[in-house]
Amino acid sequence: MIRIRDLAKRFGSIHAVDGISFAVAKGEVLGFLGPNGAGKSTTMKMITGFLQPSAGSAEVCGFDVERQPLEVKRRIGYLPEGAPAYGDMTPLSFLEFCADVRRLSGADRRAKIEAAVEKTTLQGVLYQPVDTLSKGFKRRVGLAQALLHDPEVLILDEPTDGLDPNQKHEVRSLIHGMARDKAIIISTHILEEVDALCSRAVVIASGRIVADGTPGQLEARSRLHNAVTVRLKNPADAAALRAALAGQPGIAGIEENGAEATVLPAGGQPILAIVDGALRDKAIAVEEIKVERGRLDEVFRSVTAKPKSNDTGKRG
Repeated sequence: MIRIRDLAKRFGSIHAVDGISFAVAKGEVLGFLGPNGAGKSTTMKMITGFLQPSAGSAEVCGFDVERQPLEVKRRIGYLPEGAPAYGDMTPLSFLEFCADVRRLSGADRRAKIEAAVEKTTLQGVLYQPVDTLSKGFKRRVGLAQALLHDPEVLILDEPTDGLDPNQKHEVRSLIHGMARDKAIIISTHILEEVDALCSRAVVIASGRIVADGTPGQLEARSRLHNAVTVRLKNPADAAALRAALAGQPGIAGIEENGAEATVLPAGGQPILAIVDGALRDKAIAVEEIKVERGRLDEVFRSVTAKPKSNDTGKRG
């Protein structure tokens, strides 16, 4: 439903997006991740037709963004960064305005406005000027206009930005509920959203894709994937555990923090049986033992770290 090929955007000598390609199928929720300035928002603006690519192409539901822009916009719901709206309008009048732009009419128009208001829980602020609303409610107004015409594709730039934990939960539940019938791209810097929302993640840095996979596949790239963390009843037993595991095949090392020791695997292989055997052999008492899945924040830092170089010709 979304397909981009070798998409690029240059601003003078700056390569904001540098030839990226990916596709998103119906039923996928794609997390689009990257540090500030990586090119996330620029990519989303090109997919939605707000920016013209310098090179490459983008298609939405089979329509080319540059050659068939109206067909693309009919099928996209877009929540841009900051969710701009007219401050002197109320949420209701803003949605009425958006319905006019979308050429919605009659009973269908009323039903779609009511559905968007209900989905984003705007009933209590419908008649307040947008300028008087909290950041979280302004974000929900922006989300309501993106959902208004029940689009096949949703492109959401930081959809939970400014929301409190309860509101975040509501928006995540809403996205989960819509995911089966749509293709959704979510730009975020909040890594917990990848686990909470996304079936796949693409990481971009300096305008280029540096990782693409399911959250589990990305976690498996962490040095902590399959590591075993042990909370010892007696912190002094850390030395005995370290000695018992020294030289064991599959063990890359041990990191200690008081009564907690994390045993690192070589090559990400499972080591629970090795650690459990060492604990039993030395009669070391433990309060808790767990296998680590891996940590997305660590993978994110490793794949987006800028190489040490004097080359400044490109940046995100």
